[in-house]
Amino acid sequence: MSKRYRFIIVLVTMAICFVFLYPSIRWYFLIPKDKQSEAMQSREQIKIETSRKAQADFQRLIGLARSGGEVPPDLSFLTAQAKKLYRRAKQEAPAQWDARTVLSAFSSRREALEAIETKYRDDVFALKNLQQNAVQLGLDLSGGLSIVLQVGRTISDGNPNDTPDDAVNRALEVLNSRIDRFGLTEPVIRRQGTDQIYVEIPGTADPERINSIIMGKGSLAFHIVDQEAADAFNLYYNANPTNTFDSEGQLLNPTVIPADTMVLGAYTKDRYGLDEFTDYTVVKQEVGLDGNHIQSAVVERNTLDGKPEVTFMLDSEGGEIFYRLTSANKGKTLAIVLDDRVKSRATIQTDIRDAVRLTGFGAEEADNIALTLRTAALPVELEVANQQSIGASMGEDTIRQGLYALLGGIVVVLIFMLVFYKAAGINAVVAQLLNFYIMFSILSAFNFTLTLPSIAGFILTIGMAVDANVIIFERMKEEMRLGKGRKAVVDAGFDKAFWAIMDSNITTFIAALFLSQLGSGPIQGFAVSLAIGVFSSVFTSLFVSRLIFDFGTDVFHSKKVSVSWFPQRSGNEVSAGVKS
Repeated sequence: MSKRYRFIIVLVTMAICFVFLYPSIRWYFLIPKDKQSEAMQSREQIKIETSRKAQADFQRLIGLARSGGEVPPDLSFLTAQAKKLYRRAKQEAPAQWDARTVLSAFSSRREALEAIETKYRDDVFALKNLQQNAVQLGLDLSGGLSIVLQVGRTISDGNPNDTPDDAVNRALEVLNSRIDRFGLTEPVIRRQGTDQIYVEIPGTADPERINSIIMGKGSLAFHIVDQEAADAFNLYYNANPTNTFDSEGQLLNPTVIPADTMVLGAYTKDRYGLDEFTDYTVVKQEVGLDGNHIQSAVVERNTLDGKPEVTFMLDSEGGEIFYRLTSANKGKTLAIVLDDRVKSRATIQTDIRDAVRLTGFGAEEADNIALTLRTAALPVELEVANQQSIGASMGEDTIRQGLYALLGGIVVVLIFMLVFYKAAGINAVVAQLLNFYIMFSILSAFNFTLTLPSIAGFILTIGMAVDANVIIFERMKEEMRLGKGRKAVVDAGFDKAFWAIMDSNITTFIAALFLSQLGSGPIQGFAVSLAIGVFSSVFTSLFVSRLIFDFGTDVFHSKKVSVSWFPQRSGNEVSAGVKS
């Protein structure tokens, strides 16, 4: 491969890594702390705070309009929207844009208020998405979220041989696979008493994170809608809105619906991603198909409107059950019930056996549903009994001291390379800095969690990468003693060191692979980070470092390799010295 192509590959790699790493850089270094706290609120809190802030700014704008004031800088986005509205209506824009003319561009005060609230909401959710794409810190570094899950009934379609204890133990395994799929989250998941599960999840305490963890097949079911009963119930509810349900949501008069049915609320997602009640529907109590029969789940886009759809593949038994259900109920409405809420309704047009396509979900909810359904079925129903924030096990001072020690050790190693290998040491330092850059980029790209064991894995790979540079430089010294020129020394040094470096890294990767498969928790996190570092260090030691040497040869026209403070005597010179 030519040097030009190798240089392009390095540049492209660095650019891609920057794209991966930028969310972490922006979140931790460019976003103010108050904005971070605002973004990490729950959706309910964001909705309340955004609405309050929009109302206050709207009233301020009205006051400025009455007094003939200008639009304040923090509301300048309204001026841009007002100009768009004028252009859309093909009206002549006013000569001066003040608070009054900006407000007059909107058809109503409600439209102006919604424009302000939409801007604030979009800004907060953009920061929320940014945080989710940044490197997460583990429990030992930043604290996290503590949740107590209450175990409910055992799912009817679970293993009939399971005892209640077996079901809870399987639930523990499922939760662990969902939370810590790569071993780099390092959660704490343990049983608490006989009917509770205690979970600690690292990262900023966002209460909504638990929703995507406990949502699973155990709470998903398909029911046939009794449309006639639903119409009759809605007429009754409209006439008796205050005395239809008691304080716990139970019917005060159960006879208003048939004995084999039940009333459920139907919900859609509002602008904040929260469930918004739309109406009541009546479904058959008998479960048409339980979610435990789902084998796989993927998110696809509808070819007509581009909206997300969740497609489930059923096992053979589930396929037969669903085929009989759809065959016997053509023309009727099928309700998809998730956590006792009707999420979607569809008319059965034809027989369905293996694949089920669900619509009516937002992109984020569809991804969460598909992810949890792909992992495993929960054998028991789980409810959040308690949740609270937990502090880091290491204080800020301890973390700072640890980072100083970590950076100090790395700096000492790099200084040693500079002192011992002269100009070639600069090559090693550049390669190692790029190695760090690539490793943390991969960490950010896959949204891994940075914990102390994963840091240890990265530090070990730094040592291995430095060792690779040492092997290369020593081989170069041997070639220099033979009196070879710069290009021959560089080529021979890398060629002779290649398999020694590859052998050590391959064996390390194999060990990391076994650790990742056989270990769990911190051990698995260490193994995965070690495997990432192996790939990165091989790339920087053999590919980048070689390119730097070739750059010095071809661009700066260097004749010698500065790899030692002591002159390297050739073999002839050594022989002559012995004779004399």
